[in-house]
Amino acid sequence: MSVLPANMTPRAIAPRLREPFEEVGDLVILTGKTIVAAVRPPYPYGDEFVSQFMFALKACFLPLVVTMACVAYAVPGLQAANFLTLFGALDRMGGLFMLAVVREFAPFICAIVVAGAAGTAITADLGARKIREELDALQVLGVDPVKNLVVPRFLALISITALFDVFAIVFGVTGGMVATWVNGARVEPFFATFWTSSSTTDLWGSLVKCTIFGGVTAIICCYKGMTVSGGAAGVGRAVNQAIVMVFLSIGVVNYVFTQTLLATHPEINLIR
Repeated sequence: MSVLPANMTPRAIAPRLREPFEEVGDLVILTGKTIVAAVRPPYPYGDEFVSQFMFALKACFLPLVVTMACVAYAVPGLQAANFLTLFGALDRMGGLFMLAVVREFAPFICAIVVAGAAGTAITADLGARKIREELDALQVLGVDPVKNLVVPRFLALISITALFDVFAIVFGVTGGMVATWVNGARVEPFFATFWTSSSTTDLWGSLVKCTIFGGVTAIICCYKGMTVSGGAAGVGRAVNQAIVMVFLSIGVVNYVFTQTLLATHPEINLIR
């Protein structure tokens, strides 16, 4: 006699274990189709790309600026300043900000804000179209949903996250300057150690990482929106699932990218 409940038998558990792997496979396939459709003519998605880019810009810019400035001021700013003051090394905070803000905080905050504001809107929009059978109608008319819907959103998010990364670095460093002033120190040593510890590898690494985050967000949110089922309630579930998947994927990508960058460029391990 089986001691497992009826819904927890091995035969019932197997499909649940298979679903995550199937979703990963579907995401890989969608990514390949999106990249191919983006570079292969024709290019009918220009207006949609501009529309999605401007929407993401309006929805994310102010939250990004406020969040980045506050996080940089509070976390590596005040907390690190209190710690460095104990050793009389407050002038080293510029190097810490290069490490914390440029390499990690700026791309991570960009990804969170874009996923929370633009990514959820993409999933809800495509999910609503799926429920209204608009995506099926497009396929019947011979219109490729990937080229006309996924590609412009993919290009818009990778473009906007790269742009936002620059603003995040600027306002993150501004938060460090304010934290330096609050602790009664001069900003000249802050910038001296910041520029001494920085390199072009840090900048392009931050931009590439942020761009990858934008692409991951776009693919996952488009996929969850285009595979919605269950009516309006299903759209809500898809939005929640998309955000969870995006955050988990960002963590995995961040780990892999950072480890790869440090392994291939060991000179950036040294903070001067």
